[in-house]
Amino acid sequence: MEILLNELRAAAEPTRLRLLALAAAGAFCVTEFTEILGQSQPRLSRHLKLLCEAGLLERVREGANAWFAAPVGDAGAMTRYLVSRLRADDPLLEADRREAARVVAERARVASESFQRQGADWDEIRALGLPAEAVEASLLALVPESGVGRLLDIGTGTGRVLELLGSRVDHGLGVDASKAMLALARARLARAGLAHCSVRLADMYRLPLPDAGFDIAVLQMVLHHAEDPGRVLAEASRVLRPGGKLIVVDLAPHRGHDATAPLTHRWPGFGNDSMHRWLAGVGLVPGEASLVPGSTALPVHIWLSKRATAEPAAPVSELVL
Repeated sequence: MEILLNELRAAAEPTRLRLLALAAAGAFCVTEFTEILGQSQPRLSRHLKLLCEAGLLERVREGANAWFAAPVGDAGAMTRYLVSRLRADDPLLEADRREAARVVAERARVASESFQRQGADWDEIRALGLPAEAVEASLLALVPESGVGRLLDIGTGTGRVLELLGSRVDHGLGVDASKAMLALARARLARAGLAHCSVRLADMYRLPLPDAGFDIAVLQMVLHHAEDPGRVLAEASRVLRPGGKLIVVDLAPHRGHDATAPLTHRWPGFGNDSMHRWLAGVGLVPGEASLVPGSTALPVHIWLSKRATAEPAAPVSELVL
């Protein structure tokens, strides 16, 4: 009973209800909340602290910033209930939503300009001239249209995989080591209205996530950049529940391509035998690889595997192409 009373006391204040309504639609940092609500940062920080202590909001640190969003799953049940009791046509909440849309649009513009100044080519599939629609169709074919629990997108980049699969999952999480990429991903998810999907800063070699917490994990065009792909696969295996799926989308061996030179690929693609040996070595049961239609000069393969019930072995670090 005390937990419920703490939740109700934390929510029983106008500004805190407004914060809950905003956070239920997506993640915001404190400075963005100050823009939307027109209140001082110290005041809002105090409100956010109380909501987090009561478990009504989740706080994720990202460098100098902290992002606040509604908890997912059972942990966010009370937050979702409280927000559902608010009138959608409340003038104050409508004004908050308009300001939030402006802030999200500005966030996306700043992130895009940052990438343009840096000259970063963040859409690698299209930069390489790969058949993006065929890749996405192949990925969709491996994920049920509904009933999927938790999805993890490792190396999420601009969040396209989350956007593509978001309507099929109960909760989606993307992780990436680039803050600028995450800014673009947040803008993409906000535009798509995918409040149940979020992103966070994380190292793919040391995921800050519990064991066996996800039903599906995706590694799309990530492994060929990794210094130690075996360790990445081991982490992906660790966070999958027994029977959970890992989907790897990456290049097959190729003799080099003019388009790959500026993208600093660490590996020139992966062979089926090597990938299957790798997957088996980290506790995954490999399935058959499939070639994405239309990928010829740079062939794209998709490897599907499932987490075994036994404990995984140590990651395999050697690679034979």
